[in-house]
Parts: sequence; C-alpha cells; structure tokens
Amino acid sequence: MTTEYSPALQRLRDVAVAERPQERLEQLGPGALSDTELLAMLLRSGGRGNSVLGLSARLVSEAGSLAGLLGWSESDFRGIKGIGPVKSLQLIAVMEVARRVLRAGSGAAPDLGTPADVFAYLRPTTSGLEVEKFWVLALNRKNRLLKFAEVTSGTATGSLAHPREVFREAIRRGAAAIICAHNHPSGDPTPSRADIRTTRQLREAAQTIGIDLLDHIIVGDPRHDPSAQGFYSFAEAGVL
Repeated sequence: MTTEYSPALQRLRDVAVAERPQERLEQLGPGALSDTELLAMLLRSGGRGNSVLGLSARLVSEAGSLAGLLGWSESDFRGIKGIGPVKSLQLIAVMEVARRVLRAGSGAAPDLGTPADVFAYLRPTTSGLEVEKFWVLALNRKNRLLKFAEVTSGTATGSLAHPREVFREAIRRGAAAIICAHNHPSGDPTPSRADIRTTRQLREAAQTIGIDLLDHIIVGDPRHDPSAQGFYSFAEAGVL
C-alpha cells in the first residue's frame, strides 16, 4: 500500500531533522557536528518548504565554506530564500563576533612588524565591508599593538581621514609609532590620488608631532589585486 506524501508529513519530517543537531550536540559535543549542523543550531528554523538543515547546507554551499560566510554582507544573506531581516541580522552579528575573535587571536598584543602581519591582522575586520573605513594602529617601541581604532567610516565611494583624528588616539596612548590602514571595497588595493595625497599629509603631520608613521596599508582582496598580494604598502613602495 502506497502512502500519499503530504505537506503535513513534510513538516513533521522537517521538525525531526531540525532536532537532530541539538540531540547530537548534547550527546557528543560540538566537535561532532558538521559545519551545516552548527549553522543549523544558529538558524533554529528553515524557510517555507525548506528544512533548517537544507537552508544551512545552501548557505555553506553558496559561500564555499563556513569560513566563507565571514565575508558576507546583510544583502548576501537576504539573497538566500528563507533568510529574512531578523535571521540576516543575527547572522551578521555572529560573523562579526567570529571576526573579532580571529582578530584577537591568543589575546597577546600582535607583532605588526611587516605589512603582511598588518594585512593578516586586518583581514577579519575588512572582509565583507561594503564601505571604505580608515583605521589607526598605535604601536609601542617594539611594534606591539597598543590600540586599534576606527577613525572614519565613509561611503561606498570613499573616505577621508584628517591627521588630527588619526594622531589623537596615538597621543592618548603614548604611542611611539602608528600604522594607518584603510580598505578598498572593490578588492583592488591600488592607491588612488586621494590615497596618495592623504598619505603625504599624514607623513608631514607625523614629522611635526614626533610620532613615526611606519606605513599606510590599503587592504584589498588577493582575488582582485593585480599583484595577487591583497594589500598595498606605501612603505614597501618607497613612498614613506
């Protein structure tokens, strides 16, 4: 005898599947869960006609990996059927927590002795940003980070940073040197005329104030960088 498949049976099946990650988590611990199951624990429910595990699997598939979701914006999440305004904001918050944890690392002050070190430190922060932001990294005499501060947040087309705002935090922290950084949402870190002009202004201000400007780094994405490096260093380019 063939049992007719109905929407009611589909809903019951979805509920049963959605409960499995929680049962496995309780019995086996978080290490036993797959990326899809962990994401399902955050989402808690799927969309119409789609189980929470199905929705989670699609997110991981679209991003390429769980880590790939770190670079997603709210609009990216909203583009997935079953992700509404509330879920998208929840996921954005979770990804921001993950980025901050990655940036903090072991908790020790990071050594920012090379442009590559700075790029690695900033990547969790810049990943997925759709606007240009400018940061200052205040350092001690051993190039250890004292303070990481956002100076400005611009639009999708640009952001300006005045030397007064850039050096304020460094002076407050008694920094011996600073590194400035900003992102290019396009992923191409090639400096613009405005970037070059700002760097020259910062260099002149640093000489006046007596705090070394070690570098100004533009953070991009290796996939969109002609050099495949993912960042541009004014110091490496010989501009500073």
